[in-house]
Amino acid sequence: MSVSSAERYSRQVLFPGIGAEGQKRLQAARVVIVGCGATGSTLVSLLGRAGVGTLRIIDRDYVEPSNLQRQGLFDESDAAESLPKAAAAARKIATFNSELAVEPCVADLTPENVEDLLEGFPLIMDGTDNFETRFLINDYAVKNGVPWIYAAAISSCGVTMNILPGETACLACMFPESPHGTVDTCETSGILNSAVNGIASVAATEALKFLVGAKVQLRRTLLTRDLWFNDFAELDASTPREDCRCCGEKEFPHLAGEGRPHISLCGRNSVQIHERERPINFVEIQSRLEPHGIVRFNELILKFWHEPYEITLFPDGRAIIKGTTDVGVARSLYARFIGC
Repeated sequence: MSVSSAERYSRQVLFPGIGAEGQKRLQAARVVIVGCGATGSTLVSLLGRAGVGTLRIIDRDYVEPSNLQRQGLFDESDAAESLPKAAAAARKIATFNSELAVEPCVADLTPENVEDLLEGFPLIMDGTDNFETRFLINDYAVKNGVPWIYAAAISSCGVTMNILPGETACLACMFPESPHGTVDTCETSGILNSAVNGIASVAATEALKFLVGAKVQLRRTLLTRDLWFNDFAELDASTPREDCRCCGEKEFPHLAGEGRPHISLCGRNSVQIHERERPINFVEIQSRLEPHGIVRFNELILKFWHEPYEITLFPDGRAIIKGTTDVGVARSLYARFIGC
């Protein structure tokens, strides 16, 4: 039995801040979520259930058992199949809201594809796990005047900020430089699923405000909440900094790809290798790899186990090599088994 839109969204329409007109706006809205890990998958679920009409989900990774503690959009079968997160998310959305248009993009957001992947979406949501990608989003958003919402969670702490180019501070205003030295990650500091859900709920609510036109209600601060230690802080982000290299000086180094590594670490004892437009034939590569280890693939992903390493290969040639953080070892393995 199908569920009518009137019935599906009846409780949300009763909320005065949205109402019937706001719900129509949500159903006509287009949002792109970059990253579908802990924060991103929660954003996808909340916005999808709220009825945001078109969702584009961009993610480079695949589902693993360790994700299931905090990434509520996925289940054990997704992890067993090592499904790309974007594809798994699209499948799951179809089970609870089949009337949405969902566009899964199994890709790493880079300076080469950022225009193609983000163009045409009036709101960008941050579900990424690194400042390199966030600064890339920020450069694109400020240059093109596209609002976006920054969100992150680690340990028991979450942080989020609305960025309205030309009106509020941007990410570079608040963080002029990428963090240096040792940076906490989920792999090193752990994470509470409640911290993820808490900050993603705040970010999703800000997105709803924006999409229904409740601009005056949008928060204009950098908000930090630590659920374990009961800390709460806000920093004013209501105006751009005149000396900001992005807002003030209109310099966009991340959009230009300056200093971006071709190979980047992606956590959990892994190295990601980026390739540019290099289509891979999984059937052909299977026959090449089978004498050297175990191979499993579907139309979305190929996994190859050669102890003590695990190589996950995507159709565009990108690979995640698990079992090392040495980029030299990773490049050698890629060249040996996949080709230079």
